[in-house]
Amino acid sequence: MAIVEMVMPKMGESIMEGTVLSWLKQEGEAIEADESVLEVATDKVDTEVPATHGGILKEILVQEGDVVAVGAVIAKIETEASAEDSAPAQDAPAPKAAVATEQTTSAASANNTQVVTLDKPASDRFYSPLVMNIARQESIPMTELELVPGTGRDGRVTKKDIMAYLKNRPAGGVKAPVAAPAVVSTPAVTSGPKHMPVSISGDDEIIEMDRMRKMIAERMVDSKRISPHVTSFVEADVTNIVQWRNRIKQSFKEKEGEPITFTPIFMEAVVNAIKDYPMMNIQVDGTNIVKKKAINVGMAVALPSGNLIVPVIHNTDQYNLVGLTKKVNDLARRARENKLTPDDLQGGTYTISNVGSFGNVMGTPIIMQPQVGILALGAVVKKPAVIETPTGDAIAIRHKMFLSHSYDHRVVDGSLGGMFVRRVADYLERFDANRAI
Repeated sequence: MAIVEMVMPKMGESIMEGTVLSWLKQEGEAIEADESVLEVATDKVDTEVPATHGGILKEILVQEGDVVAVGAVIAKIETEASAEDSAPAQDAPAPKAAVATEQTTSAASANNTQVVTLDKPASDRFYSPLVMNIARQESIPMTELELVPGTGRDGRVTKKDIMAYLKNRPAGGVKAPVAAPAVVSTPAVTSGPKHMPVSISGDDEIIEMDRMRKMIAERMVDSKRISPHVTSFVEADVTNIVQWRNRIKQSFKEKEGEPITFTPIFMEAVVNAIKDYPMMNIQVDGTNIVKKKAINVGMAVALPSGNLIVPVIHNTDQYNLVGLTKKVNDLARRARENKLTPDDLQGGTYTISNVGSFGNVMGTPIIMQPQVGILALGAVVKKPAVIETPTGDAIAIRHKMFLSHSYDHRVVDGSLGGMFVRRVADYLERFDANRAI
């Protein structure tokens, strides 16, 4: 018999702790390797944590509601074999992390006695519970672990990688390079936000915010404090899109097994506009502007609880309309079923929000930090409009919608913000009504 310590795994970019929501297994129960044993909430998503080994759940060390740091021991598992023998051969599937091509290693000596490390820390990389357990037993701090080269998927550190690193690890470990601190100009804060008194009578009902609503409230306040918001509005004629979708939606569902909504069509237009105006695909880092190469579009999804979550379609520009439709439907479904992974919620560079689904014609959406723009899609409504015909102007019934573009006025001026949303409308209005799927 052997006792193996199960640690809190790192579950995504910038996630350094999690809140234990519930234990799915109790002390004394038999568990299998990779079987879910507890549910953990992070500031991005709720997720289940699998067992690192099979055996008996001997002892639970953290309770429901506890906030636990990544790498901390959360339970002890009694196994029939040694920890080495019962360790999984492969790391558990993990969210996408640091891009492997960005990880370069320092040159090793000819006799291979020098330790090989990354030139810069892989701070957003995922670590399996097995690797975290080995690092803890060998007293490897997180700052050093982030320098260990990984050969696993997306540059992850496998058991083989960390064992190879330990063979040549110098006494005292390897120190991370110290970067010069960035000079960031921030306005002086004289006082925190004021809490306005609320008058409560005996007939009033007091409802405490749930965890997600508290996070949403905090992030919305932070976004308005960080970014001076400006919103530009454009009305687009989407008659061709409505008629095209009405004509092909039944055959599309029979062929692809998926319903086609307006969202992927609108998302395609947004991607094309970003290609025309790449300075909308940026982020602000202090006094620096980070121009993002990847176009990762987030889409706001309303949950049954009334809360809002924003899953991200990574490399949105690499999907055709069929692929976008399948991806949009998949993310929306998993969001409502609480089955999103941390990777589904990170890395967004621009966001769209379909307020038209609530019957709203326009809105003033709040930016998802650190992005600089968000587009609200209003309801599609029939309106009389003047159109040009070969015989002159005429009044006809057209399908119209408003596009509301909020942008960060620190780095996006009115000309760019206005031209961008106008370009999105242009792509929608020029949609080919004879387009084939």
